[in-house]
Amino acid sequence: MDLDEILLTAEEAMEKAVEYLKSELRGVRTGRASTALLEYVKVDYFGSSTDLRQLALISVPEPTQLLVKPFDPSTLQAIIKAIQNAGLGLNPIGEGKQIRLNLPSLSGDRRQQLIGSIKQMGEQAKVAVRNARRDANKHIDQLLKDKTQPMSEDEAEQAKSEVQDVIKKYETSVEELITAKTKEIQDV
Repeated sequence: MDLDEILLTAEEAMEKAVEYLKSELRGVRTGRASTALLEYVKVDYFGSSTDLRQLALISVPEPTQLLVKPFDPSTLQAIIKAIQNAGLGLNPIGEGKQIRLNLPSLSGDRRQQLIGSIKQMGEQAKVAVRNARRDANKHIDQLLKDKTQPMSEDEAEQAKSEVQDVIKKYETSVEELITAKTKEIQDV
């Protein structure tokens, strides 16, 4: 593994951590209705766990309401059960061939719980980013010890400095995501 490959691998791992955080944050409930809240709810569909977005059309008819229209009406009860078990604090109402969800406004305590869980997600993303840095630095040290590919200590230090610059960029990105989502939750 050469130096460029090490840096590229580390940056890809950091990018994946930030993208995962973005997808997780989309599913966190704020004061407004969002289809992302339900997209990844797992529904038991003929014995396999399937994302709700693959089984139904999810729409936002009003700012505090979600409407779920299953492609197959026979899955209605399974979808209702999955939404109830998802731990979102929502009460699905079956209306014929569709499901209506009214989103109650968030209490102050619930907002604080959500903010706490968001910060925890951010910390997990930062840990993943730091693990990528650790792995990259370990590979750089191995390159330095490898006698078949001579590398000076200055080159190794420069490479570690580049890795540190990249990690700062991704940690800042994580902080910005967490701050934006926190602000979104605090808006009443």
